[in-house]
Amino acid sequence: MAEAAMAGSDSLWQKVRDEAQRSANADPVFGKAVAGAILAHDDFAAALADLIGRRLASNATERVRFMAFCRAAFGGEPDLIEAAGRDLLAIARRDPAVADLLPPLLHYKGYIALQAWRVSNWLWRHDHRDAALLFQNEASNLLQVSIHPTASIGSAVYLDHATGIVIGANVVVGDDVTILQNVSIGRSSELPARSPRIGCGVYIGAGASILGDISIGDLAKVGAGTVVTSDVPAGCTAVGNPARLTNCPESASAA
Repeated sequence: MAEAAMAGSDSLWQKVRDEAQRSANADPVFGKAVAGAILAHDDFAAALADLIGRRLASNATERVRFMAFCRAAFGGEPDLIEAAGRDLLAIARRDPAVADLLPPLLHYKGYIALQAWRVSNWLWRHDHRDAALLFQNEASNLLQVSIHPTASIGSAVYLDHATGIVIGANVVVGDDVTILQNVSIGRSSELPARSPRIGCGVYIGAGASILGDISIGDLAKVGAGTVVTSDVPAGCTAVGNPARLTNCPESASAA
């Protein structure tokens, strides 16, 4: 598993470096920034640790500290880098505004916030809970994305626009999920206080709220501004407040 992760990240890293070199050659002014952020590093993990440190830290000392936590996480669990690569590729596939890997890596705060969460989750699982919460707090303050370290998130996940996103404790998010701005996913006020489970391939529109002990099935869609407090079967679309189901496949309608 670790060897496959390394091979995948190496291939992606070479693509990123090639793009960075072309950008540096085309624009000498921007090239200086690209050289420091990308070309100065030996691998994807080192560049990503540096980018997270740059975005979360307010001074050089804090930057070094954040980078050290990132390097520990990436070195201790190479699958984190594989997941980060899949997240980056997902943006290039789903965002019609970009075709390359370098722009979202350098400029999309949702991407950096998600990778900061991956580090915070690793820290939480390894009993560095104060450090994990520090990552969450700084990502919330500076990137407007708050993901609790105890959440569980798959790969190829895209946080589009990524302002005002809140993913609470113990929320489960599957692979290939797209989440737009101002989305809240977390517990409801009802007891027992349990968190939502989001399946694979789900699309969640801007301003949606998904609350409580519920499941959103694979390939379901949640419309903008929808408030979901009960299950959404696989393949269905939920719209409105309170949510109502539409466009369900026949199997879901029968159930």
